[in-house]
Amino acid sequence: SVTTMDTTSHDFTFETFTFGGTAGSSTLYDVAIISPENIWCVGEIMIADTSINGYTTYNAVHWNGSQWELKRILYQGGFWVIRTIFAFSENDIWFSAFVRFDGQNFIELSIPPILIGWSINKIWGSSSNDLYVVGNNGNIARYLNGTWSRIESGTELNIQDIWGDKLPGAENFEIICIASNILQNDGREVLKIQNNGTVKLPTDGLSAYFSGLWFKPNRKYYIVGGGIHKKNNVTSSGAWYRYTPGTINNYYSVSVRGSEINDIIICGSFGEIVHFNGIRWTNYTSQTYMTDGTYTAIKLKGYMFVTVGYRGAKAIITIGRR
Repeated sequence: SVTTMDTTSHDFTFETFTFGGTAGSSTLYDVAIISPENIWCVGEIMIADTSINGYTTYNAVHWNGSQWELKRILYQGGFWVIRTIFAFSENDIWFSAFVRFDGQNFIELSIPPILIGWSINKIWGSSSNDLYVVGNNGNIARYLNGTWSRIESGTELNIQDIWGDKLPGAENFEIICIASNILQNDGREVLKIQNNGTVKLPTDGLSAYFSGLWFKPNRKYYIVGGGIHKKNNVTSSGAWYRYTPGTINNYYSVSVRGSEINDIIICGSFGEIVHFNGIRWTNYTSQTYMTDGTYTAIKLKGYMFVTVGYRGAKAIITIGRR
């Protein structure tokens, strides 16, 4: 007998918010959904005002269930652009690797030498005592019980994304990151992190460059960029399957996340958003298309997703609810 998973609903309604655009270009780079009443987005938002500079720059915006509030999260008194966020709970949120929010206060963490001189692109962890950051020039660092250490990646390509999940029937996690220089056909890597090092995984069938990764261990793996690619066994020598261009998505895909293999959401250039419900894909471009914008990150939790990016000179947030 064959048992299939139930499908999930495609029936999303969309609500969009924009910020800035009057004092310079604004962009949001990442998002964390704690609950429908607690959402954080990070990036750089420039708001014109009557200050001495004529504008104020914010690096986060928070949703409390009814409205957004712009935030300036400082580090040692200075402003910085936050490019990634990861939330373990409402009282344990990491803004890149330098600031941790305990639900009440923003706690500044010391920056070790191994985190200096490169841009952190993404963060992932199994707990606040064991997490990883990845970034440009092949950099990977691990935070374990209060101490940072470098993990050799074996590449100088920019590491775009990292994801991990617990292996079925085991206590340990499978952790994978992807490396690619966007718009440059100069190499690509899929790297499994293990034993404080990396193992290179097969890349046959993948497009020349890519940006996003999500998977359920030993079940389904997705990499998105110049196409949507999937694989059932990430270590097998078989090629990645690439969906025929134009059948699911029409533009470059930047980010992919899911809650299960029957509930996957992807976003990218020109405001394109596509969703897989376990049986079929639905493309929402007719509702979300932007002539001059890109969604840079997306997260899915329960009955909602949140995607962020830019439209023209404005930062944009779109919430999808079903």
